[in-house]
Amino acid sequence: MIQKSTIQLLRIPFSFFLMPVFWFALSFVESIHVTHAVLLFLIIHVLVYPASNGYNSYMDRDSTSIGGIKNPLQPTSQLFVFTAIMDVAAVLLSLLISPLTATCIFIYIMFSRLYSYRPIRLKKYALISYIVVIFNQGSLIFFTVFNAVNNDAADVVPWAGCICATLLIGGFYPITQIYQYKEDEKDHVETISMLLGETGTFIFCGIIYTLAFFILFVYFLSIHKLLLFFILFIFFIPVAIYFTVWFLQVNKNAGYADFKHTMRMNKIASACTNAAFITILILNQL
Repeated sequence: MIQKSTIQLLRIPFSFFLMPVFWFALSFVESIHVTHAVLLFLIIHVLVYPASNGYNSYMDRDSTSIGGIKNPLQPTSQLFVFTAIMDVAAVLLSLLISPLTATCIFIYIMFSRLYSYRPIRLKKYALISYIVVIFNQGSLIFFTVFNAVNNDAADVVPWAGCICATLLIGGFYPITQIYQYKEDEKDHVETISMLLGETGTFIFCGIIYTLAFFILFVYFLSIHKLLLFFILFIFFIPVAIYFTVWFLQVNKNAGYADFKHTMRMNKIASACTNAAFITILILNQL
């Protein structure tokens, strides 16, 4: 029987927070292989991301709030077995798309394991872990999706898409760490948010997001689709409002940098970003 802790710590709903990069990459593809797109969506969001979450929880054994879970249960050996099975399944199913897709998925899995694995544990190094996460969840996923679902094999992966996918994750990831300083310090982990501090984290993320939007503006301008940029911008207005209000609250009282406000930020940002990229995807396919 599947244990309750195993189901909880796989954190399958958390995939929603990482889903925007998939839709973002898909929106750059003119001729989509629908079967490959559906299969890859399931591989990434039902197998790869949850297995990565589960393995990280198995190594961390958190006793306080983690992404998407206020009161995490303690992992058992069953969780480790499940993550291994899911990883193998993800690579094998990716072979149905292409060897390149399977290779990319394998690379993602390996980096996520090096991130959490105790003897190596890249996550305890602030800058290295930051680079690994934004590369894995940003440019690598963008590259994987673009190549896997594209009917036109001659299409070159757009540099603007890869860079922006990386920046979008880069501007999102530090905020998710802002309430975990005590737990991370106790576990001898130094995060990019700890280096920046609460105020510095907000400023840094704001700068990264601004840079991402500037690159997107230049890209859409270059392909004469500036209307799509303004549609994207409109979807991000609620995110910018909540981000600014929360920043002002934290600036006055650091107690606002807590699990509740972080998860609310995640939900608003993910909902708006997913909706934005799905809308652009639909408009590009019309």
